[in-house]
Amino acid sequence: MPQPREDFVAAVLDVVASIPERRVMSYGDVAATIGSRAARGVGQVMAYYGSEVPWWRVVRASGHPPVCHEGRALEHYRTEGTPLRWSRDGSDYRIDLALARHIAD
Repeated sequence: MPQPREDFVAAVLDVVASIPERRVMSYGDVAATIGSRAARGVGQVMAYYGSEVPWWRVVRASGHPPVCHEGRALEHYRTEGTPLRWSRDGSDYRIDLALARHIAD
């Protein structure tokens, strides 16, 4: 898979760094903010370069946290007070996007 361009990487990381506590954006929201439709490209940037920004604030369109990072992300969401919705049996959670979605300026 080709690597994303440096300007795309920088733009994604800038947007993610600007997401305030208690708020999230979907991969598609981040892409749209930088004038792109490349939600998967945003995911690739986050996978390779996202450890220095608040990666837990970028979620799937369903509101679910990043794959394979659900436990670590939950710690951040609880610390920040991010609105969560739990499944009926309490085994699964997602972000309440109606309350937590960040709309970038």
